[in-house]
Amino acid sequence: MSRGAMSDYSVALWSFNLGCAPESVAGLAERIEEGVRRAADGGARLLMLPEYLVECCLAFKPDGLPPEEEMGFLATVGAELISLLRPLPQTYGVSLLAGSMPVSTEEGMTNTAVLLTADGREIRQDKLCLTPFEQSPDTWHLTPGSTLRVFDLDGLKMAILICLDVEMPALSSLLAGHSLDLLLVPSMTEKPSGYHRVFGCARARAVELMCAVGVCGVVGTSKGTTQNDTNFSGAALYLPCEEEFGHTGVAADVPPTGGAAGEEPFLIAPVPFEQMRALRSGKAEVWPGAWTADHVAVTAEPDRKY
Repeated sequence: MSRGAMSDYSVALWSFNLGCAPESVAGLAERIEEGVRRAADGGARLLMLPEYLVECCLAFKPDGLPPEEEMGFLATVGAELISLLRPLPQTYGVSLLAGSMPVSTEEGMTNTAVLLTADGREIRQDKLCLTPFEQSPDTWHLTPGSTLRVFDLDGLKMAILICLDVEMPALSSLLAGHSLDLLLVPSMTEKPSGYHRVFGCARARAVELMCAVGVCGVVGTSKGTTQNDTNFSGAALYLPCEEEFGHTGVAADVPPTGGAAGEEPFLIAPVPFEQMRALRSGKAEVWPGAWTADHVAVTAEPDRKY
């Protein structure tokens, strides 16, 4: 399929509704293909799906599956899903970040985002900072990753931070010297508070890194879930707060929803990477570049007893 020029690069963000209740992995793959086709028709070069998208497959989990075994079931489902999705990017000319999913490794089970590219690659990024729930031995018992990957796709430099990872300024500092064009943030947030934490921090990362940040999260409730009764999110593409981009830092966004009525935010927005590169080269209003604070010392008064 013929795609537009690089100057017209657009990204699609799909806040998938977990209530879709597929009857099989193949059924979910077919639905995702519809989204890839929609992204292609809208001129997007990349489609991002949210964190833990595969939880919708609890709709067909085995009868009597204990909650602590759900991650193992979803890891099996995820592996099958990726095998079914693998041909789509080359078929439609749209790279697919297929959300994140539990993945079994020798070190333990990780929460891993899987990006299938239109040029035939598979790029994986583990979640680095897990929530207490994800780490609890009584629930999901996942293992954090230890590598943050920066990669090139379609001539752009990109990275992936999964949900809570984007709230960690230490990870932003690690990325600061790599001149990112686009940061991808798939998420899952239960409440409005979680949505605002993730999306607010994603917006801050756009300012800090002078790059575009795409973020979307699951909405709705999976049939068969035992642990995530609500999911609340939206979709947004954030840019640096510069005059060239309209001052606010919001390139495009879809308001958040709980998805109870079947809502499913889907957003396609252009990424003005050439303008951002010019701003990073010295044309930004006040941006100091990859500022490290190496010359700053922290002093603190002795603890006081009250």
